[in-house]
Amino acid sequence: MRRGVYAGSFDPVTNGHLWMIERGVELFDEMIVAIGENPDKKYTFNHNERLQMLQETTAHLPRVRVETFQNCFLVDFAREQGANFILRGIREAADYEFERKMRYINADLAPHIDTVFLMPPREIAEVSSTMVKGLIGPEGWKEVVSQYVPGPILARLVAWREAEWPQTPNDWT
Repeated sequence: MRRGVYAGSFDPVTNGHLWMIERGVELFDEMIVAIGENPDKKYTFNHNERLQMLQETTAHLPRVRVETFQNCFLVDFAREQGANFILRGIREAADYEFERKMRYINADLAPHIDTVFLMPPREIAEVSSTMVKGLIGPEGWKEVVSQYVPGPILARLVAWREAEWPQTPNDWT
C-alpha cells in the first residue's frame, strides 16, 4: 500500500493545500493529512478549529485521513503511521532549498520513506495562509479571499472576522 503524509499548520486551509491533498489522493492509496503543532508559532485558529476545517474541506475525499502530531519529527510521525511517502509543496526557490535539506535529513532518519515534491499551478502558487489572513478586512475582502480558500473555510473566516472585529468604525463588510 502506498501511504503518503502531507503535513502543515493549515491556519487556515487554502486552495493550495487542497490542491496538494487532491494530488496526493491521486498518487497514494491512502493520504494522511497531518496538522503539526509548533509551540513557537502563534495560531489564528485553535487546534480543534483547524482539525474541523480540514475535515470539512476533505470530506469529499474518501481516502483521506486527518491526524495531528506534536513533539516529534514529521518523518517519525510518518513512520508511526506506516507511511512510505512524505508529500511536500514547492512554491518558490526558498521552499526548494528548505525542503531539499529536510529531504536529506529525513532520508538519514528513515531511508525507506521517500519525499515527493509537487509544484502547484501558477494561479495558486503564491497563496499562503498568512497571505489569506492579511487580505481580511477591507471592503470587498470576501470576494478576494474566496479565490484562495475552499467554501467552508471562507465561511469560517467570515465568522472569525466578525468575532474579532464586530463593529469597526469603518465597518469594512
